[in-house]
Amino acid sequence: MSLLSLQPSSRHYAIRQMRFSEAGDEGETQRDIPIEAPIAIEVCGIKYAVMMATPSDLHDYAVGFALSERLVRQADHIRDITIFQANGGWIVQILLPPEQAATVCTRARTRTSESSCGLCGMESIEQILRPLPKVTARIRTDRRAIAQALSMLETHQPLGQATGATHAAAMCAPDGHILLVREDVGRHNALDKLIGALALKGIDPSSGFFVLSARCSYELVEKTVQAGCPMLVTVSAPTSLAIDRATEAGLTLVALARPDSAMIVCDALGNIV
Repeated sequence: MSLLSLQPSSRHYAIRQMRFSEAGDEGETQRDIPIEAPIAIEVCGIKYAVMMATPSDLHDYAVGFALSERLVRQADHIRDITIFQANGGWIVQILLPPEQAATVCTRARTRTSESSCGLCGMESIEQILRPLPKVTARIRTDRRAIAQALSMLETHQPLGQATGATHAAAMCAPDGHILLVREDVGRHNALDKLIGALALKGIDPSSGFFVLSARCSYELVEKTVQAGCPMLVTVSAPTSLAIDRATEAGLTLVALARPDSAMIVCDALGNIV
């Protein structure tokens, strides 16, 4: 683990506690608040994007971002990653092979976003809705495994437990065992961090399924498909485009996942037995 990944991801603030059911305040208390900071991403010396994210696991984030943005097909295509703090935020510099510079130039633009949504450098509807690769991996899992992963997810969220204000993305084995979790104030960032961490650790996303503590937007579906993971489970409802894109790619999508139930939106490959 790098020194940067050990940097604090939350900060103590003095907060006044107010009760609606009783007169008066409870007084001042201390609360952990997640850090949200601008993360400037530079690729091949080009200013590519500025994201608002939690400045932890930024090496994982850089790798996952490059993979999700289709700048590289595998992590070892990245030549170097440099991360440093500057001007109230963080700068992440990603160096790719020279032949990738043209791709970066055609898509890059400097912009600020609430979170990594997968739209960097997109200029048309056709680009945003570009065809997704078909999901070819298959797993065998069941409702008990999904329920187990959901029940254990909170115990793998130290930042979420401390602050109550972050999302988590988890890689789970088909039996429901949680293999790896990453957290961030942005759901897209959390998933990018997870994808990057899996690549760096040599864990194949196609061998299990993702669980996200978030609304299922289409960007999360696309990142999951791009990573080669055959199944996505989210605790909240999907959007129409998320369903359409998951169906198009053959991704198994489970949403509104609760301790006692879940909604199987699509499962064309029969991953859930």
